[in-house]
Amino acid sequence: MALIYKIHPESDWLRSEAAGVFDGAPVDLEDGFIHFSTGAQLAGTAEKHFAGREGLLLVAVEADALGEALKWEPSRGGELFPHLYGPLAIADVRWIEPLRLGADGRHLVPADLG
Repeated sequence: MALIYKIHPESDWLRSEAAGVFDGAPVDLEDGFIHFSTGAQLAGTAEKHFAGREGLLLVAVEADALGEALKWEPSRGGELFPHLYGPLAIADVRWIEPLRLGADGRHLVPADLG
C-alpha cells in the first residue's frame, strides 16, 4: 500500500469531512488538480509551501485507491509528484494527524513515511 500525503489547514479540512469530499485548496482549484506529495517529498513541500504555519493536518491517502484520476507528473526539479484530477472522497483517507512545528520552526514530518 503506497501512501501519498496532503498538507492542509485543519479548519478547512473539517468542512470537507462534514461534506464527505475534499475539492482542493485554493491552489489546487487554480491548478485544476489536488497536489499531493510522497513521504520522501513531504518535508520539502512543508518547507516550501507551509513554512512556519500552525494548525495544519497531514492527510494520508492510499494512491491505488484513487485509480486513473491520479497522475504522476513532473514538478519541483523534474521530480514526479502525485496529482489528483478530481475530488478526494473522505472515505479514501487512511489517516489524519496534526503536522506540528518543532522548536526550530520547521514541521515535524514523521521519518517513517518513505
